Amino acid sequence: MAPSHPQSWPAVLVEAFSQTACGGNGAAVVCLDRALADSVLQAIAGSLNQSETAFLLPTSRGWLLRWFTPSCEVPLCGHATLAATLALGHWQRLAPGQELLLHSRSGPLPVQLVPAEAGSPPQASIVLPSGGLIPATVSPALERYLAATLAAPALAYWHSPLGYRVVLLDEQVPLAQANLFGHALPESEQGGLVLMQALRSCNAPVVLAEPCHYQLRFLAPGLGIPEDPVTGSAHALVAPWWMETLGTREVRGWQCSHRPGGMVCAATSSGMIRLSGAGHLLWDGTLQLDSGNAGNCDADAWHALSP
Repeated sequence: MAPSHPQSWPAVLVEAFSQTACGGNGAAVVCLDRALADSVLQAIAGSLNQSETAFLLPTSRGWLLRWFTPSCEVPLCGHATLAATLALGHWQRLAPGQELLLHSRSGPLPVQLVPAEAGSPPQASIVLPSGGLIPATVSPALERYLAATLAAPALAYWHSPLGYRVVLLDEQVPLAQANLFGHALPESEQGGLVLMQALRSCNAPVVLAEPCHYQLRFLAPGLGIPEDPVTGSAHALVAPWWMETLGTREVRGWQCSHRPGGMVCAATSSGMIRLSGAGHLLWDGTLQLDSGNAGNCDADAWHALSP
């Protein structure tokens, strides 16, 4: 039997939406030189064991981007998109100030590497769809969950085309300190539950030199993520509501998880939301697979992303 030849691709781990090490939300990013089978991508994501692994594939018509949790592919991931943008800058495939489209299952996503001052962490901006909030009625099961974990009712409740459910809490609820037991969520909420509340500027966390307006936590056990540390797609979903409520076109959001982080959320003329934040490059290396493990690729899933 002929020996298999190892194949290798650049890979990094970026802690997105954090200005320091060991914060924010970690995402692995792999830069491929050819399409790999979905089963191989899923296996790599399982081994890297981050909440998401982003796979980038350059083509003659643009960059393609897919995201995998350790258990499944997802249609949208904000923090891994920010990580992918910072990774392209690290690999010198994207210059500061240059805008680029990353083609994904959620459509083309504009991203940009933000020029940073010397000594500052690298920063990027990404543009994500929002989807809109649809008012709904809290189920008895969710009422019981909120009473058990937060001893508080929902002030308002929405669902969304993204599949996430959103609960507004009183600002006095100790959201950051609560043990939320994501595995105990009602079945209807397991695809993504956002719990959010307003912040007072006098004691609010600071993101990019300004205090935050609101904070949230995000649970998605149905996606294999009991609690996500910092979730760009969740902020893109709720930011328009905060902008309308506060009468501004820009808000700062904080995620008060065990690995906290935050971002600036701004409205765009397209109706999408621009998220800006910093990231920390935790490790830089090479992903290696034997050629026999790379799989025979049906490239249809990749071709579907092509512009």
